[in-house]
Order: sequence, then structure tokens, then C-alpha cells
Amino acid sequence: MNTIKNLPRLAGVLGLAGILAATQMAFAAPTDQYQQAAGFYRQMVGETVVTAVYDGYVDLDPNHLSGLSQDKIQEHIFNEYQKASPLVQTAVNAFLVDDGEQLVLIDSGSSDCFGPTMGRMVDNIRAAGFEPEEVDTVLLTHMHPDHACGVALPDGERAFPNATVWAASRDAEYWLNEDMESTLPEDQRPFFQMARNAIVPYDSAGKFKTFNDGDSIVPGIQLVPSNGHTPGHTSYLLSSGTEKLLLWGDIVHMHSVQLQHPDVTIAVDVDPEAAIASRTRLLAEATSERWLVAAAHLPFPGIGHLQGEETGYRWVPVEYRNPINSER
Repeated sequence: MNTIKNLPRLAGVLGLAGILAATQMAFAAPTDQYQQAAGFYRQMVGETVVTAVYDGYVDLDPNHLSGLSQDKIQEHIFNEYQKASPLVQTAVNAFLVDDGEQLVLIDSGSSDCFGPTMGRMVDNIRAAGFEPEEVDTVLLTHMHPDHACGVALPDGERAFPNATVWAASRDAEYWLNEDMESTLPEDQRPFFQMARNAIVPYDSAGKFKTFNDGDSIVPGIQLVPSNGHTPGHTSYLLSSGTEKLLLWGDIVHMHSVQLQHPDVTIAVDVDPEAAIASRTRLLAEATSERWLVAAAHLPFPGIGHLQGEETGYRWVPVEYRNPINSER
């Protein structure tokens, strides 16, 4: 039973005692008093519930940034109270979109592709009150392993057995093509095999599909081409009522630097100039339209707004709200 989604129905059947018991089932106390709470956070967008799901974190090397001196990069990291010793911790977030008709997952985390600091996606989806079998659609922003590996379990089985996985055709044509491996530095070439391994169980079941710019896949979710980081990198614009949420994938990797300096790129950008153009455009549009933003690599839950400053932008995170459907 999906305990969270059935709490209203349980109220009439079990009464207050039953609700308390059901809630305890859904939010079991940690066995270690030093554990964090389960990694999920809910945000209303119009009439749609968006749940940020935490996969873990990856350490990024500031030396992999280009377009600004390392002295300035370190200054920005220091001013944002981030620790670079010598690496900077960066969150890996994905997002469940539940409109009452279907459950859509935007990105999927890393599974076992990146070591013990990541791979918590499926556990945190369950902690949020959902089962992996309930996911109808997975929309990948791109096919890097921290976004695509999570569609498969470590044993190679489908993590979301009833879901169809979608990726941009330009990304699939690149990452699933062995002949393209030589186009990247040697340390990035394993990404190709990781992408193929993740997609194989879906492709074999007829559950992997690709899209082109302008296609419509899920009602209420618009494709927003934002290539550069990868050939087919795609963001998604969720509309519900009068509200919009931009789920932007890897537009920003290191917020302490790239929000103030959108022209700073990272070594894993396949086309740095195109990545700068996409970042510049989406930062400006999200700010001018006052869209809510859901970001894969901003501090969990990665949901907030952008505010323009004299130089670049400032991140304004959402305020914690409980319950999520209370009057605003």
C-alpha cells in the first residue's frame, strides 16, 4: 500500500490511532541518532505535487572549471561557505512529478556508477511514500551516469519496471554509439558504457524511446532544448494552473561560481560554448518569468528562485512548508 497517498482514506477506516500508526510506518525513526532524515522534499506547483529526491552527493574538482582564474574560483567557493579540500561537495537531485494521473520521474540518480556517496534514489523514493513500480515515465535531462544510471539496479534489472524511459535523440545517438567514445578524454569514456548498461534492460523490453525538439511526451511538461553540456541536454518546463517550474538538469554544476559567472564551464561539458549559451538563456528567462527552478546540482532539495544581481544571479531557496497544501 502507498501509505502517504492513502492517508485520507485511512482516516475514516482507522481513526486517529490508525493514522498515527500509518504515519510511523511511512516515517520510521532512524536506527542511528546521527542519521539525517530521509532525502525527499515536497513542493506544490499549482495542483501538482513535485517531490525532490536525494540520490547523494558527488565531489567536484574546482580545477575542472574554466573561464575564471583559480584564485577567483576559490574566492567564490570561500564566500559561499563551501569547503574545497580540495573537492567541493555537490548534491545530486531528481524530481518526481505527480499530477494525480501519472507519476513522472525527471532524472534517476546514479545507482552504483559513482560509489558509496550516491545511489540512494530508490530508497528515498520509497521513503517518500511511492513504489518504483508506480513510476509511469522517466524523462532524462541527459545521459551522464549521475542522471541515467539510476534507471537500472546494480544487478542490471530495471529499477522502474513499469516505466518508459525517454531521452533526447541527439543524446542517445551520442552516448549509445561506441564510435563516439574517442571524442572525449579518456577519463570520460566509461560514461558511454554506463549509459548503454543502464538503457539495455529498457530497450530490450521496448521501454526506451527518444524524442526530438518540439515533441510532446507528457501533458503539462514542455521540452526545453538546452544542449551544450551534452549534445541533447534537455530541460523541462512544468505548468500547472498559473505556476511554472523549470527542471533544468545540468545548467549549473557549481553554484558558488557559475551563478555569478555563467560563462564558466566544466570539463564534462561536451560543447562548452553551447553550454554557456544555454545557461545564459535559461538563467535570464527563469529570472524574468519568476519561474520556480528545480536543479540537479544545487543544495538539496534544489528548488528555489533566481534573483538577478549586478553581476550574475543569486539563488533563493524555497522555504520549508508543512503541510504542503496549507494556504500560501
